[in-house]
Amino acid sequence: QVQLVESGGGLVQPGGSLRLSCAASGILGRFYVMGWHRQAPGKQRELVATITSGDITNYGESVKGRFTISRGDVRNTVYLQMNNLSPEDTAVYYCNGRDPHDYWGQGTQVTVSS
Repeated sequence: QVQLVESGGGLVQPGGSLRLSCAASGILGRFYVMGWHRQAPGKQRELVATITSGDITNYGESVKGRFTISRGDVRNTVYLQMNNLSPEDTAVYYCNGRDPHDYWGQGTQVTVSS
């Protein structure tokens, strides 16, 4: 059973930074793509960032220039560095991996508020 577990969410002040982590278990190979999506209350889930096995990255327009996705040293781990956070970034953030099937984590809450 493939599982992805996110961590690092929490409450942060506007303009602050937060680093999310995701680690996968139950998979022997390597995910072709890993990424982050988020879903705010009353809104659809949207793409935040993805990174391929070749380290090609892609970002949603709303986070480009502020967020950075990167692979960890451990196989099938990924991070999301979030800088200059605003209340609009408040959402549940979900980790995703493709092998080529899609797997999703349970999500971690990020709340940006003063």
